[in-house]
Amino acid sequence: MIERHWAGIAAHCKPEYKVSLGFVEGLNNKIRVIQGRAYGLRDQEYLCLKVLTCMLPAI
Repeated sequence: MIERHWAGIAAHCKPEYKVSLGFVEGLNNKIRVIQGRAYGLRDQEYLCLKVLTCMLPAI
């Protein structure tokens, strides 16, 4: 997956697109919590969907 999106990842690493480390650490923490809740599930697509859903704004 990283190989397919490497051009976008590299483009996002330019100095004008800096992302705060607090945001990145918070996102990593959310992903770890979701992975812990999904322990035992074998559907990786469902896990990816849950990770993407956690970043949606509240309605």
